[in-house]
Amino acid sequence: MRLDKFLKVSRLIKRRTVANKVSDQGRVYVNNVIAKPSKQLKEGDIITIVQAETQIKVRIIKIPSTNVSVQESSSLYEIIN
Repeated sequence: MRLDKFLKVSRLIKRRTVANKVSDQGRVYVNNVIAKPSKQLKEGDIITIVQAETQIKVRIIKIPSTNVSVQESSSLYEIIN
């Protein structure tokens, strides 16, 4: 699954257009490397999102094949520090 779509499906970022914008600005890292929105993800990858004063770091647990419900979205990743 593409990075921008995963960010939207997992609800780490609410809209895919915003996920694209943030990625294009170089504020999203996959495995400590700046990632483009089209980056293909796999389970176990670590995503870091840098926004203003905060930084979110998550490990992908599961890549869904379709959209998931709000309740299921948090089960796609685990927050790490």
